[in-house]
Amino acid sequence: MQDHLFMQYARWLRIAFFALLVSIAFAQAAESATINVFPGGSIGLEQAVARAAPGAVIRVHPGIFHVHLVLKRSIWLMGMKGAVLDGSHHGNVILVKASNVTVSGFVIRNSGINLTNENAGVFIDQHAANTTIRDNWIVHDLFGVWLNGDPSPKIVNNHVRGIRSLRSQDRGDGIHLWNVDGGEIKGNDVWQTRDGIYIYVSKNVLLEDNYVHDVRYGFHWMYSNHCIVLFNRTTDNRAGYALMFSRYLLVVRNRSINDRNYGVLLNFVNYSQISGNTIVHVEAGLGYGTGGSPVPGAAGIGIFVYDSNYDQISYNWLADSEIGVNFTGGSQNGIVFGNSFLYNRIEAKYVQNMEAEWSLQGRGNYWSGYMGWDLNGDGIGDTPYRPNSAVDVLLWKYPMAHLLLGSPALMALRWAQKQFPVTRPPSVQDSYPLMHPPFPIPQKLEKLILHYRSS
Repeated sequence: MQDHLFMQYARWLRIAFFALLVSIAFAQAAESATINVFPGGSIGLEQAVARAAPGAVIRVHPGIFHVHLVLKRSIWLMGMKGAVLDGSHHGNVILVKASNVTVSGFVIRNSGINLTNENAGVFIDQHAANTTIRDNWIVHDLFGVWLNGDPSPKIVNNHVRGIRSLRSQDRGDGIHLWNVDGGEIKGNDVWQTRDGIYIYVSKNVLLEDNYVHDVRYGFHWMYSNHCIVLFNRTTDNRAGYALMFSRYLLVVRNRSINDRNYGVLLNFVNYSQISGNTIVHVEAGLGYGTGGSPVPGAAGIGIFVYDSNYDQISYNWLADSEIGVNFTGGSQNGIVFGNSFLYNRIEAKYVQNMEAEWSLQGRGNYWSGYMGWDLNGDGIGDTPYRPNSAVDVLLWKYPMAHLLLGSPALMALRWAQKQFPVTRPPSVQDSYPLMHPPFPIPQKLEKLILHYRSS
């Protein structure tokens, strides 16, 4: 019996010893795949990148490294706190040419400023795929991150700041996507670039929880389809979301606060859904050439719809802007319902040659300017609401007619419209105006409206 127990104990001892040897071998292999780089160390960072095998981790310790890195293998370039990659004001700081590369934890700064060469803090070329750029401070670079056809990238939790000393038109974009299929642009903070996030001829991209401020267009979309724009924020830009020449976009629960000219601009955007967004205090931009006065022709429009068809605009909060919604340019077949128009100077500007109904299945929109009543208490106004009069349309089409404001001619036109509705020009009507917003006004929105209305 004792011999049997001794043999069993010896067997388990041999197994444990073998497992220990295997663990040591794995640990040594992992350690050999990790390269530590120190400032002034025996191996330079560019040398370490050139030597690294696929799958290696290059751990870069605190210090300033003046480099132009070319990543040709699948590696993880890991910056420890205080690690700075400096491009010395020329070229790209990092050029990614391999798939499955991760760059994290760095300050990446001082690229070149050649727009023709598209200098960037991180440039990812068409040979790369599945690139991850996360948790970096990408500052004082012409373009922050340029994706040149990289499938399924992940650009996550980066701080991207442009070169403030350059004119806006001479800067690059914070994050620039060209011909990208799939991927996530998530949790980034972008400011002082030309456009915050620019997407061109791409598809199936998710943009979520990004914050873009102090740029030209917060989000600039061109020829990019089947994308999702979710939980993003823009503020203090010349336009919040400029979406152009695209289809099947889902733009949901984003915020545009204190942007100028446009909160959301739709230019030839079709079959898309714009829902649940909060757009507050959009005003006309001011110009240097006008001495800080509003730019002629500019307007502060919550949602601007131009030559866009078959879109759904629903359940948005549109508050305290010059114009809540503007439809023009032949936009047709849009479904507009459930929106809340709160204290806009002009609730809706509709310049079309056909009638439009802004309600769906007996539910319209909430208009703070609606003065109707609800005798049966069903929450729907008993009289339809037409936010535009014949005089409004006349003044929009013929601005010089403003000279006649208060004249007997315009007063007679207003009277005739009320007495003989057949004289009305094509306009928009909400046959089922809501007596209250579809949802309670969020407390933060109330505070924002109060702040801007009292300023």
